[in-house]
Amino acid sequence: MPAKLTTLLRILLGLVFLYAAYSKLRQPWLVFAMSIDAYRVLPAWAVFTVARTLPWLELLMGVLLLFGKFLKYAAPAVTVLLLAFYAAMFRAYAAGTGIDCGCFGVGEAVSPFTLGRDAILLTCSIVLTLLVIRGAKLQQRASP
Repeated sequence: MPAKLTTLLRILLGLVFLYAAYSKLRQPWLVFAMSIDAYRVLPAWAVFTVARTLPWLELLMGVLLLFGKFLKYAAPAVTVLLLAFYAAMFRAYAAGTGIDCGCFGVGEAVSPFTLGRDAILLTCSIVLTLLVIRGAKLQQRASP
């Protein structure tokens, strides 16, 4: 059961990350930079750096998850990313800013729906990370 759940979660999260990357890469990076800047948590230089690199990082994480490569590193990295995304979204929603989420390109405001969706994705990622860590420990014990 854990192996099937691991496979299901990594494919689900991999596809989500691939779609998120695709939706950002098909538009000018400055559009995504405006979504990031609306959160008001990063200085301008960091906004531009994140806007240019995050879609590529999401693409890499999606590919690694989808193909099950380097899961020991990819699963925790995805969990950290989703935790950061969720924290920023929750802060923005609690402040009543009404900003664009930026999750899958432009046009989706931070709302209870986006918070719920990201909470589910974060939960899936945490479970995947725990399964991967558990699997690595079991493999170490089985090795002579």
